[in-house]
Amino acid sequence: MSHLILENIDFSFATARGDAGPPILAGFNLAVDPGEFVVLLGPSGCGKSTILNLVAGFERPGGGRILVHDVAVSGPAPSRGMVFQQAMLYPWLTVLENVTFGPRMQGVPAATYLPQAETLLRHMGLQNHHHAKSWELSGGMRQRVALARAWIMQPDILLMDEPFGALDAQTRSLMQELLLQAWARARTTILFVTHDVEEALLLGTRILVMSARPGRIREEIRVPFATPRDAETLATDPSYGEIKRHALHLVREEARKHLAL
Repeated sequence: MSHLILENIDFSFATARGDAGPPILAGFNLAVDPGEFVVLLGPSGCGKSTILNLVAGFERPGGGRILVHDVAVSGPAPSRGMVFQQAMLYPWLTVLENVTFGPRMQGVPAATYLPQAETLLRHMGLQNHHHAKSWELSGGMRQRVALARAWIMQPDILLMDEPFGALDAQTRSLMQELLLQAWARARTTILFVTHDVEEALLLGTRILVMSARPGRIREEIRVPFATPRDAETLATDPSYGEIKRHALHLVREEARKHLAL
């Protein structure tokens, strides 16, 4: 049974007059199984981030329904964690306080959440930065804190909106490796948005290439590479170049369509 289902989803943003604007999504369908790492790949403006906001419960669809474990999504919930492109840490809190903010607000005993936080911070290479404030951290370190903050809630589904897009190439590569390691341990269901084909092939078990607006799934690519993965090993696989070229071709075609809208 699918973990997450989006069924015939329509969505438009309201105009200044209050009526519906041009459709962002039209008849969008998606089913995600437990433990999958699904990547939404496509040009800017195709509705990728909108899908995450709908699943998170930040937005409501104009038509269709979204189900998690056969229960309709009606609003945000801790079982659906979100990681944004910017870390969005609370600047007045320390690293440890940021990571444990969710459990503390839910009244979870410190004896429960502190060992979890210690483990996550160690996995993220932040074991020596418990008392640092966000402005003392690099961009990559802040994003690692954001990942730990999301994972400590033990979400059923983790939604990631281009979380490494603002990082330099070396830090981005490190974050991708950390994410794959964390996913291998927890097997959390992940829905990940990117416009980067190489990132999609490195991370995903399945890639969904989206069409230009209104967003639909143009093609599904089952990623054949075994896990654990790393960029250097992937580059030597004979099939990697062919799959990458095909995915790039699809994304560029849809980007051209978007520019013509």
